[in-house]
Amino acid sequence: MKFLLPAILALAIFFGFVLEGSTSKTVDVIANEKITGMSVVSGPTDVEVEQFKSINTQSASEWVAILPYASSRLNNPAVHYNTSRQWWGETIEGTYSYVRKAQDAGLKVMIKPQIWVPQSWTGGLTYENPEDWEEWEKDYEQFIMDYAIVADSMKAEMLCIGTELKLSVAERPDFWINLIPKIKQVYNGKITYAANWDNFENIPFWDQLDFIGVDAYFPLSEDKKPKVKSLVKAWEGPYRSIKDISEKCGKPILFTEYGYLSVDGAAGKTWELEKNRRSRQHNQDAQAIALEALFQKFWNEPWFGGGFAWKWHPTMSELSDRLSNDYTPQGKKSLEVFQKWYGSSQN
Repeated sequence: MKFLLPAILALAIFFGFVLEGSTSKTVDVIANEKITGMSVVSGPTDVEVEQFKSINTQSASEWVAILPYASSRLNNPAVHYNTSRQWWGETIEGTYSYVRKAQDAGLKVMIKPQIWVPQSWTGGLTYENPEDWEEWEKDYEQFIMDYAIVADSMKAEMLCIGTELKLSVAERPDFWINLIPKIKQVYNGKITYAANWDNFENIPFWDQLDFIGVDAYFPLSEDKKPKVKSLVKAWEGPYRSIKDISEKCGKPILFTEYGYLSVDGAAGKTWELEKNRRSRQHNQDAQAIALEALFQKFWNEPWFGGGFAWKWHPTMSELSDRLSNDYTPQGKKSLEVFQKWYGSSQN
């Protein structure tokens, strides 16, 4: 298989790093460290180091997830990435720059390549015949291996090998089981996979990874502005399931994504709230309350490794109307929640 190695090597040299492949030093992730992470939107332009520093000063985050993207369609088994038709920050060149700027700002990095499926949820991506699956898997392997090389050359602390690819994992588990050793041949940091909240118990390869990754959008309450205490209680069922899988697999839990829109009923069905979210009633309190309940329930558990909040827009002003009902805590009351809990891990 022909990866984009020459181009990646040239970019590594340009950005001041030497690609070491499997001979590079294993990245040292501090034992028992709580990962205080923020997912960063990879935008159409480059960002400055100061924009990454502000993530730490405003939210006390010490980690960021960098999010390069590819696209696949339900009727076309191909994975398109690193093209001029996507935002620059989502390309290999953009990823190198974002990672370097984050590191220059003193932040640790997870690279989290993701698949976008137009007019569908990523977890619904499937193909009717084995030949189409094999074509998609060939492309996906190239995609993730290229970014594994990027992650290793930049000494990123963590790599997420897939996000919410529910039917792919269910229908083609051997592809993933065989892919992981290939990734480990070129990348020496920590590895996780991001399972959707309703599917994390059905992943057959947790034993091969360092963290059990959960995109934690569990629906808890339809109330416009519930009490923290009621949400903590509503977490009890998911909490038991999450703790059980951690104990069963002997792996820490990482919330590879978590977060709430700042709208009425923020702790409800996020996938429903996202529809026409800009027309929904703005509610900073509901967002902050939902985050506080999550931290109260999970943060002090020894098997809980932390997480990456969804999401931060480094190139947009906190005063932008586009952010008012968004997941971001920028310019909102929830920043105080992050300062409180993320900050407590740094004492």
